[in-house]
Amino acid sequence: MPTLLYKLQNSNSIILEWWPVLLGLLTLYIPTFYGLANELWTKEEQAHGPIILSLSLWLIYRQWPRMIKRSEEKLTSILGWMLLFIALFLYIIGRSQQILVFEIGSFIITLMSTLLIKRGGSALKAMWFPLFFLLFMIPLPGPLVSLLTMPMKMAVSYVAENILFWADYPIARNGVILQIGQYQLLVADACAGLQTLLTLEALGLFYLNLVHHTSVLRNVALAILIVPISFTANVIRVIILTLVTFHYGDAAGQGFLHGFAGMVLFISALILILSVDRLLQFFINTQPINVLRPVNNS
Repeated sequence: MPTLLYKLQNSNSIILEWWPVLLGLLTLYIPTFYGLANELWTKEEQAHGPIILSLSLWLIYRQWPRMIKRSEEKLTSILGWMLLFIALFLYIIGRSQQILVFEIGSFIITLMSTLLIKRGGSALKAMWFPLFFLLFMIPLPGPLVSLLTMPMKMAVSYVAENILFWADYPIARNGVILQIGQYQLLVADACAGLQTLLTLEALGLFYLNLVHHTSVLRNVALAILIVPISFTANVIRVIILTLVTFHYGDAAGQGFLHGFAGMVLFISALILILSVDRLLQFFINTQPINVLRPVNNS
């Protein structure tokens, strides 16, 4: 009974401490995320945005007890007030000028500054990965995406063409356009672009954070191998869409099955990540920490 009473009192004190912060964050950023949900996140290449946000919030919730325990001294950092000023400045500029990099970036900096102000540097250290993970939600500049996407699409198209040609399908390629039978398919940015690579990289890093391997070498090796894994998953997606179009017609390829192929992309990537991780286990003898075990508060 005394233990339960202590937990209730502790929960009440946390609520009283943090509700003004939560209210301020909601006031500032609900319009931002409402706009993203109705504009940017409706595009296929940016559909990972709400997933990244949801996973980040879950990671914050998961790390919250550890953060509270590690920052009981509440050493307020002056750097937090400086970061908060920068975040508000970026928010004003980004919101007024519709610069999403500034507006979304200010959200991450605001969270960082809030932790520093309320709980000090130890709190920020405990929450570093969820905040880092939020960076994958920021859209990259258009010119950079265009510069890097075209060679990636060319490579995916080339590999998909050769695999289907090897399988005796009547296929030819002109740049990023695949001709199979009477159908022509354009390999779009969403099918083989930079944003897809970043999304799958985020998925891999999220997996690494969950399993939390004790070997730094194993973590780094898997993080690097996610790049070819992403490429392979993109090739699988393009091949599936090409085969669906060839066997069932253009309407099937561009309809429901096109969206389903997006699910296949992430399922393929996840299976490849798990398989490569298991393969690395033979070369690097470490055991992952049980992801279902409660977070150690010490």
